[in-house]
Amino acid sequence: MDIPTVKNEKQYEALRDKGYSKEKSARIANTPNAGKKGGKSKAYEEWNKQDLYEQAKKVGIPGRSKMNKEALIDALRNN
Repeated sequence: MDIPTVKNEKQYEALRDKGYSKEKSARIANTPNAGKKGGKSKAYEEWNKQDLYEQAKKVGIPGRSKMNKEALIDALRNN
């Protein structure tokens, strides 16, 4: 499989060096705000379960439909 085209090569390579898969690295590096810090998002604990689920769906976390709020938070932070 070819390496997908990525918008932020530096971030892609950094993620690969950390052990992320090619697909996940490309997905993260292709987000519109890739590599930017300082967002004004609330902590995941302040999100409702539906919003956590939608975020998990957006980043491709498997098994999200069976997760409770705490499991979604853990998966979002550790995947």
